[in-house]
Amino acid sequence: MHNIPELGTIWVYLAASPLLGLTLTLCAYVSAFWLYGRFKFSPLANPVAISIALIIVVLKSTGMSYRDYFSGAQFVHFLLGPATVALAIPLARQLPRLRRSFFPIICGLFSGSITAIISAVTITVLMGGSYQLAVSIGPKSATTPIAMAVSEKLGGLPALTAVLVICTGIFGAVIARFLFNWMRVGSHELRGFALGVTSHGIGTARAFQVSPEMGAFAGLGMGMNGVLTAFLAPWLIPIAVNYLSPFISP
Repeated sequence: MHNIPELGTIWVYLAASPLLGLTLTLCAYVSAFWLYGRFKFSPLANPVAISIALIIVVLKSTGMSYRDYFSGAQFVHFLLGPATVALAIPLARQLPRLRRSFFPIICGLFSGSITAIISAVTITVLMGGSYQLAVSIGPKSATTPIAMAVSEKLGGLPALTAVLVICTGIFGAVIARFLFNWMRVGSHELRGFALGVTSHGIGTARAFQVSPEMGAFAGLGMGMNGVLTAFLAPWLIPIAVNYLSPFISP
């Protein structure tokens, strides 16, 4: 009990400092990863999803605005750049295998990227979604900065796209193992590359939890799909939307 005043002092200090957002982020992830371990590292207990839920609960409970939270948590956001570049290290160790699998990788990349864009736009339109919603959801399988830029260029809502990108990554990380097992895909190369193409950074993080080999191919898939989506989406999405225009809500 004698530690309570000290905790109160720490809270008062953190509440007046940008460090609160950073501390909250780290505590949320440590707690989520502890739960992940308690559930025997089941993908259903995805630590990213749990961390987001915990942070939302804290922000809602304390009345803290997202702007105040992000002023401290932006250091984690800054580290995303170096972390993405660092993915080249495990990838370089897989270069001999990449050379042998070059043609299947290219075929898988184009298939995955085009399918992700077209299916998202088609389903959205056929379910009554508007043009703006279809454009916002089209690049959802690319990394967040690329997806937001594509969405903004085509007249979508970048903020909505960011949310959809995160949901796509979490959903892919959660169901990937069950889907691969059902399809009897055992190769870590195939699992990793497919996860990176469809679920970008969150899927790549999940792949590294399984094995370095799987993580390396997931990083490759994420990077290549990001570049390809930046080229394909700006002309593929309008074509799909125009083809489906009779079904688009005003």
